Amino acid sequence: MIRQAKGKTPRRPPPKKPSNSQKDPVGVYCRVRPLGEEDEECCIEVISNTTIQLHAPDGLKANRNGEFKETQYSFKKVFGIKTSQMELFEDVAKPLVEDLIHCKNGLLFTYGVTGSGKTYTMTGSPGQGGLLPRSLDMIFNSISPYQAKRYVFKPDDKNGMEVQNQIDALLDRQKRDSQTSVPKTPTARRFDPEFADMISPDEACKAGGVDEDSSYSVFVSYIEIYNNYIYDLLEETPFDPIKPKPPQSKILREDQNHNMYVAGCTEVEVKSTEEAFEVFWRGQKKRRIANTQLNRESSRSHSVFIIKLAQAPLDADGDNVLQDKSQVNVSQLCLVDLAGSERTSRTRAEGSRLREAGNINQSLMTLRTCIEVLRENQMCGTNKMVPYRDSKVTHLFKNYFDGEGKVRMVVCVNPKADDYEETLLVMRFAEMTQEVEVARPVDRPICGFAAGRRQRNQAFKEELTRRLEERGGPLDGDSPTVLNQLLQSFPPLPPCEISGPNDDVTLPRLIEALEKRHKFRRMMVEEYNKTANMLKSVLQEQDSNLLSKENFIQEQRGRLGEKDKMIQNQKNEIDRLEKKSKMLEYKIDILQKTTNIYEEDKRSLQQELESREQRLQREMSEKRRMESRMQGIVTDAKLKWEKECERRVNAKQLEMQNKLWVKDEKLKQLKAIVTEGKSENREPQRPSREKDKVPAKRSASPSPVPTGPPVRPLHRRSHSAGGERWVDHKPNTNVDLDTVLQPNIPNSIKVNAPNEKALSKCDKYVLTHQEVASDGEIQTKLIKGEVFKTRGGGQSVQFTDIETLKQENPIASSRKRRSSESGPDGEPTEGSWTDVETRCSVAVEMRAGSNLGPGYQHHGYPKRRKP
Repeated sequence: MIRQAKGKTPRRPPPKKPSNSQKDPVGVYCRVRPLGEEDEECCIEVISNTTIQLHAPDGLKANRNGEFKETQYSFKKVFGIKTSQMELFEDVAKPLVEDLIHCKNGLLFTYGVTGSGKTYTMTGSPGQGGLLPRSLDMIFNSISPYQAKRYVFKPDDKNGMEVQNQIDALLDRQKRDSQTSVPKTPTARRFDPEFADMISPDEACKAGGVDEDSSYSVFVSYIEIYNNYIYDLLEETPFDPIKPKPPQSKILREDQNHNMYVAGCTEVEVKSTEEAFEVFWRGQKKRRIANTQLNRESSRSHSVFIIKLAQAPLDADGDNVLQDKSQVNVSQLCLVDLAGSERTSRTRAEGSRLREAGNINQSLMTLRTCIEVLRENQMCGTNKMVPYRDSKVTHLFKNYFDGEGKVRMVVCVNPKADDYEETLLVMRFAEMTQEVEVARPVDRPICGFAAGRRQRNQAFKEELTRRLEERGGPLDGDSPTVLNQLLQSFPPLPPCEISGPNDDVTLPRLIEALEKRHKFRRMMVEEYNKTANMLKSVLQEQDSNLLSKENFIQEQRGRLGEKDKMIQNQKNEIDRLEKKSKMLEYKIDILQKTTNIYEEDKRSLQQELESREQRLQREMSEKRRMESRMQGIVTDAKLKWEKECERRVNAKQLEMQNKLWVKDEKLKQLKAIVTEGKSENREPQRPSREKDKVPAKRSASPSPVPTGPPVRPLHRRSHSAGGERWVDHKPNTNVDLDTVLQPNIPNSIKVNAPNEKALSKCDKYVLTHQEVASDGEIQTKLIKGEVFKTRGGGQSVQFTDIETLKQENPIASSRKRRSSESGPDGEPTEGSWTDVETRCSVAVEMRAGSNLGPGYQHHGYPKRRKP
C-alpha cells in the first residue's frame, strides 16, 4: 500500500461553477444619525442623496499634504437624519431578500464608530423595526402559502439539507410535541413589551415571482464573534448557578462546495415571523447575560444572524416534496452587526478591555486589508493572496467576495465633532470598499417538471371533495345527481315477490336481470377505462405542448432578462463612469489647489533662500574681516607670550642655579663631616667660580650654618608589622626567588587582581612588583598605600611608601660613589648624591593621586635642616 508523504494534503479541486464575467461593485450606503444635543458641534453635512461633506471642527488644524478641512465622499445613496426605517429597508435589504427567495446569497453588514447607530439600523426599536425584523417579515409574507411541514427539511450538519419522507417527518413532529421544553409556534404575538409591534401591518411587504411549485423552509442561526472566537447564541446548555461553565467556541469548516460555515452551530427551523423573532430575542438575552458575566460591552463583539432558506420542487403529482437531495437549493442571507471602530487612546482602556479593543481593531484592520488587496488585484491586475484567514470575520464571509452573492454595507456615522478623526477613517474605508467588484451570482437550474403542479393538484382535490360531498348528499328527484343517472341507466329489476314454494319463475328472472346488470356494468367500466386512457393521453399531449410552450416562453423571458440586464449593466457602467469622472474632476481640482499652494510655498522658499544667501555672504565677509583681525591679535599675543616665556625661563634658570648652589654647599658639609682631620667649626668656603656668581638682586636662601653634627634619622618601622588588614596584590607574572627574606604579610587577603570586594574589607594595600636593577639582578618592590572610601560608595588607594628587597653579588664591583669623587674642576659629579651617606638625608615623597607605581621613577628632595 502506497501512502502519501505526511504534511501536505492534496486539495480537492473545486466544483465547476458556471462562469459569469459580469461583476457588480459592492453597494455602500451611508446613514447619518441625528445629534444628541442641538447645541452640539456638527462635522458632517449632507450635500445630496449621494454625497456628504466632512469639515474639521474648530481647533483642529488641517494637514498641509493636500487634505483640506472640507472633504466630500460619494456613496450609492445617502440617508439623512429624517430617513425612516422603511425607506432604508426598501433600498438596501429588500433586493437581498428577493434574491434569497430566488436561490441567491446575500451579505449585509453595518460598519461605523461606536454610538453611530449600527444596532438601531440592524435591529430597530418598538414601532421602528430595523433591517433584520423587516427581512424576516418579508420572507414569511412571501412563502407562507408554500411552506413545507416541519422536519421535512433537515440539516445534515455539513452546511447542506436533506429531505425526509412523510413518516420520518411525522415522527419528528410527534417527538417535538411530546417535549415540553421546546416552545411551539405561538399563534399570537406574545413578546416582551420592549420588542412588541416592531412592524406595523401597513408596512408589510411581499416579494414577487415566488415559485409556487416548490416547498420552502426557513432556518435561522445566531452567532457572536468575540476576541476572534465564535460562540453559538442559540446553543442550549444546562445552567449551573453555583459553577457556571463558560461558553464553548466553535470552529470554521469548508463544505464540499468550498463554502465556509460554522461547524456545530444550532439551526432552528421557524415557521412564522413571530417564532423567528422569539428565537432572535432568545439569543439577544443570552448575549446580554454573557456580557454581564464577563463584564464586557456589547459593542466589543460582532454579531451575525444567518437566515437559511431551503427549497425543493414538488413531485410530478404536485403533492409531496421531491425526494432528491440534488434538487434542494439552500440560499442564505447574513446580517452582520460589526463592532464599533474606535481608537484605544481615546477610550483609555486598560487591562482586559485594552486587549479586547486590540482584538476588535485587529479584525477590522484585517477586513480593511482584504478589501485593499481585492481592490489592488482588480485595478492593477495583480494576483496577491487575500489574507482571509487572519480573522474569523473575513474567513467566514470570504465566499461572498469570491462571487457567491451580493455584498452590501451600511456605513453609520455620528455627526458630532468628537468622532471626526474616527469618522474620517471610516469614510476612507467606505470609499475604498465601493471600488471593489464582486461577481454576480448565477441563476440556479430549474427542475424539468411542468409548471402549475401545485395548482392542478389543489384543483383536483377540490373537485374530488366536491364530488364526494355530492355523492354522499340526499338524492332529490328535482335535482338528480350523477349517482341517480347511473342507477336509471341500468336495466330495471323485475318484481321480486315469490308467489309460493313452487314458484320457479321469479328467481330465474331475477338472476337473469342481475346478470344483465353485471354485464352492463362491465361494459361501462371498459368504456370508462377507454375514455380515461384516451383523456389521459390527450392531457399528456396537452401537457407536453404546454411544457414546450412554457419552455419557449421561459427561454424568451431569459433572453429578454439578459437584454434587460445588459441594458442595466450599461446604465450602471455609465453611472459609474460618470461618478468616476466627477471624482477625478474633484481630485484634479484638489491637485490643482495643492499645486498652487506648493508653487506659492516654492516662491516663498526661493525668496527666503535668496535672503539667506545674501545674509550668508555678509556673514562670510564679516568672518574674513574677523579672521584677519584675529590673526593680527594672535600674532601680537604670540610675540608677547614668547617674551614672557623667555623672561620666565631666565628667572627659572636663576632659581635652579641658586638651588644647585645650596645643594653643593650641603654636599660639601657632608664631605667635611665624613673626612677626618677637618675641624667642625670650619666655615664653608664658597668656590670661586665666575659662572656661579649670583647677582645681588637675587632672593636666594642663605647658606645653612651647622650648629653640630647632623643627626642620622631613625629607621621608620614598617607599617606591615601592625594589626591592620592588608590586600596583598601579587600578579601572576612575578618570579619566585630563593631568598631568605620573603615578603610575608600576616592577616592579608591575597589577590591576583584588585577588586572592590577585597578593598572594602581591608585598610591597607600592597603591590608586589619585580623589575631588573642596573646590575642585572631582580629586585622586588613593595608599593604600599592606604585604602579610602569615596563619596560615590567605592574604594580608592593612596600610595604612601615603597620598600625594596634587592639581592646583590658580593664579587661584583661596588657601584657606590664616594663623596671625594669630583670632576676635573674639583666639583662633585652629577651622581655624587647617590651614596649611602647622602641617602640618609634624603626623603622619598609620594603625593596623593600621583601615578607613582611599578616602573615609574621618583625624585628625591633634600630635607631642609633648621638653621
